[in-house]
Amino acid sequence: MKVRKKSYFDSFREVVKAVNSTLDLREVLKMLVGEVTRVLDLKGCSIRLLDPNRRTLELVSYQGLSEKYIRKGPVDADRSIAEAMEGKTVRIYNVAEDPRVQYQKEAIEEGIYGIVSVPLPIKGRVIGVLRLYAGEPHILSDDEINFAEALAEMGAIAIENAKMYETIRKDYENVMSDIFTFVGYRRSI
Repeated sequence: MKVRKKSYFDSFREVVKAVNSTLDLREVLKMLVGEVTRVLDLKGCSIRLLDPNRRTLELVSYQGLSEKYIRKGPVDADRSIAEAMEGKTVRIYNVAEDPRVQYQKEAIEEGIYGIVSVPLPIKGRVIGVLRLYAGEPHILSDDEINFAEALAEMGAIAIENAKMYETIRKDYENVMSDIFTFVGYRRSI
């Protein structure tokens, strides 16, 4: 068990380094889904963010899933394992028997047996989900769930940081544009 926990720690540390060293959100999220898939020995993993206007979960990163499955249709935040959007980690042990799975037929065709949906929490709200996909009966231990939840929290922080950076960058560009416009105006007087 010590080797497994070290693997969790090493993986978590790599994701933290990525979050702290780059503002390239795609790179960080790609690393996150890759590490979760590898360390937990899963079929795949995805990150979906909430579009509050349409109440859908929009795909932003994935690993180990086919294009056909990824493009199966809109994922309804209020219908597809909705408890995760309330801040609860949800474990589905058999997608064929659980009505909370929005696209059961497509999941079965993809070879998905179980799904764990982990909320992405930030500042008291859930901005999306980290979905873990098992291709065989695979009950994740509490340690594995804790690992996934910790990485989901890091992912949410990376997403929030990227949004704040983009807002600050746009504000800076607007201010600089206003200054240059004002300076150009003053010179023409």
